[in-house]
Amino acid sequence: MAAHQEPKGQWIDELVKILTAAKIIFAMFLWASCYPLITIGIAYAPHLSFATLRAVIAGVTLLAIALALRRPFPRSWKTWITLAAIGFGATSLGYFGMFHAAEFVSPGIATVITNTQPLMAAALAGVVLGERLTAWGKSGLVLGFLGIVVIAAPRLFGGGQESYLIGITYIILAALGITISNVMLKRIADTVDPLMAISVQLLIGSIPLAMIAVLTEDFTVIEWSPGFLFALVGLAVFGSALVYVIWMSVLAEVPLSKANAFSFLVPIFGLTMGLLYYGESLGWPELIGTSLSLAGVMMVIRKGIAPPTLFGVSA
Repeated sequence: MAAHQEPKGQWIDELVKILTAAKIIFAMFLWASCYPLITIGIAYAPHLSFATLRAVIAGVTLLAIALALRRPFPRSWKTWITLAAIGFGATSLGYFGMFHAAEFVSPGIATVITNTQPLMAAALAGVVLGERLTAWGKSGLVLGFLGIVVIAAPRLFGGGQESYLIGITYIILAALGITISNVMLKRIADTVDPLMAISVQLLIGSIPLAMIAVLTEDFTVIEWSPGFLFALVGLAVFGSALVYVIWMSVLAEVPLSKANAFSFLVPIFGLTMGLLYYGESLGWPELIGTSLSLAGVMMVIRKGIAPPTLFGVSA
């Protein structure tokens, strides 16, 4: 009897592996879609008003899920202070940089550069958390940042370098905010529910965005068109809330190192969207730089040091 049941059990195991892989790939696609959706949305709304709406809708959605699942609220005041700092880095600085960068840098290239965030996280974790980089990790850092230089060099030394440099600066600002937040998340990972932590940091981080938007933008000029609603719902519900739920369900089934091995798909999806829908043209510098950055990120993730957090934030 057991002999007849074993193939069935193996078939179920294979099906579970396939479904898990499909969830990981879908999560990478959702993360890759963020910059293209931001590019769509800023045509209909001021940058920070749009960013605030994304953060609030995503935070409220995740908070509703957390409450429905009866996840515990953070209790320690130190945890709340840390979450406030995380919200300022990941959401306030992160969204500020991302939504402004979309005006100056094409979505595909922006996705590639943002996806080098694990390199910054590895370097920062070595300083803050005492995690030591292996030889592979150090080589990956050098290779990854060299890739960014190769990608950016043609535009920086060619025409339109001023606006492109502004865009790159915004992307680095966003990546730096997310990096610092991810390292801080790791420090409190054992003391706070991840779903509650992400929802709280989104809502707290939306406050500075809203304050700046009120002072510098006119909320009434938002065009509530189908295109804007598509971008807003896509970013807030699918690119923020849903992707975190999917990612946490994945991490309940497979080790983070294996799940992160799929991260190379994010820039590939991003570049594909840029080529198909935004007319991006990739020359040899972009292709070579992207390959170097991807190789560097994979070296750090797989053989460098442990990734910064089990429930880190992304674009």
